[in-house]
Amino acid sequence: MATPNKFSRRERQIMDVLYERKEASAQEVLDGMEDPPSYSSVRALLARLLEKGAVTHRQEGAKYIYAPAVAVDDARESAVKRLVNTFFEGSALQAVNALLGGKENQLSDSELDELEQAIAQARSKTKVSRKDDNTSS
Repeated sequence: MATPNKFSRRERQIMDVLYERKEASAQEVLDGMEDPPSYSSVRALLARLLEKGAVTHRQEGAKYIYAPAVAVDDARESAVKRLVNTFFEGSALQAVNALLGGKENQLSDSELDELEQAIAQARSKTKVSRKDDNTSS
């Protein structure tokens, strides 16, 4: 499977539409794109994405229905890792601080509660991992 950072701008746009819609025909992809290219260009790009292994397809009557080949959770994780590595020197702390820092990013109490739970889970996983490392030595 091709890595997402190897996609052209148009290929990324198509993947975004497919992730949003779960699956789509070439016409539906075209309709979901901002400033779309021609229909034949979308078809050519979908064929290229098929060759790269980024999408799958099935036939429904006379048309093909395309879907992402990688689950959205896997793609999301990969995208976040690339973002953190590219813009935050690999530091999750710097990335979280950037997300929490702006006025437009103010979090609700329930969102902050969820973050506290996620931090507690991460902390307990780290403790278990350290304990396992110490017992295997």
